[in-house]
Amino acid sequence: MPPQRVVLRVPATTANLGPGFDCLGMALNIYNRVTVAKSQAFRLHIAGEGADKLPSSQDNPICRAIAKAYEEAGEPLPPLSISCHNNIPLKRGLGSSAAAIVAGLVAANMLLGEPLPQGRLLELAWQMEGHPDNVAACLLGGCQIVVAEGSRLICSRVPIKRGWWAALLIPDFEIATAQARAILPQRVSRADAIYNIGHTALLVNALVSGNAQQLKVAVRDRLHQPYRRALFPAMDSLFGAALDAGADGVFLSASGPAVLALGSKEHVPAIAAAMLKAAQEEKLAAVTKLARPVDHGVQVISMA
Repeated sequence: MPPQRVVLRVPATTANLGPGFDCLGMALNIYNRVTVAKSQAFRLHIAGEGADKLPSSQDNPICRAIAKAYEEAGEPLPPLSISCHNNIPLKRGLGSSAAAIVAGLVAANMLLGEPLPQGRLLELAWQMEGHPDNVAACLLGGCQIVVAEGSRLICSRVPIKRGWWAALLIPDFEIATAQARAILPQRVSRADAIYNIGHTALLVNALVSGNAQQLKVAVRDRLHQPYRRALFPAMDSLFGAALDAGADGVFLSASGPAVLALGSKEHVPAIAAAMLKAAQEEKLAAVTKLARPVDHGVQVISMA
């Protein structure tokens, strides 16, 4: 018998990791908590991040994802009571939209009795999000390579050997993904394409082998970060501060503006402090947060 109520924990994600544009994503231990239950009437309550900005109507991304799953299953959409406690900042490059989409699809699938396999949920999430890196990491967990072959996605987990932690600098302004993509050129040079292919391969090897020296070089990019500097002029100063403080690698988290620096658990507090100081010198309001990569994606906390 399918449950009447589902509670989920949905992770934040970072994407690209520098050169892996639209093909690398990684789950982080920052979570939204989502409760979806069958009800007599539609209700959506949002607390935490985005409570004053996100629509409390059927236009909310989580509602659209729930409706998509019911449509895919060929079942009528019942009235639902939805509660979201959000800890993932909006439009900062930490996968808030992916988390909403994955939460809606997974919750609806549970209420339906799980007619949709995980692979189909991933494809639906990809269709809704428009790019697969964040949704793959959010659904499957860990660090994921994701490749589109026609209408099919191929995912492969990257086993991270070293116990890296993440220092996050989260500026107090938003960059919409559409805006960050619009600024990118339609064509790139062969040299820049080769550069990113090589650095992405080196990045995967550095993560698997735990080679911190390789990682520092491997996260460099020519396809998106140099162009997004126009939206975020302080980016280079933050990168420099993180590296000077001992980061093993630093990059724009997805389309930004959050900056993510990898380092040991012992070093990330100092790295975060150095980035915050650099932000203050740039007159940039921001907060810092420490996180770590996690192997799990969305989790079912309870069903009833």
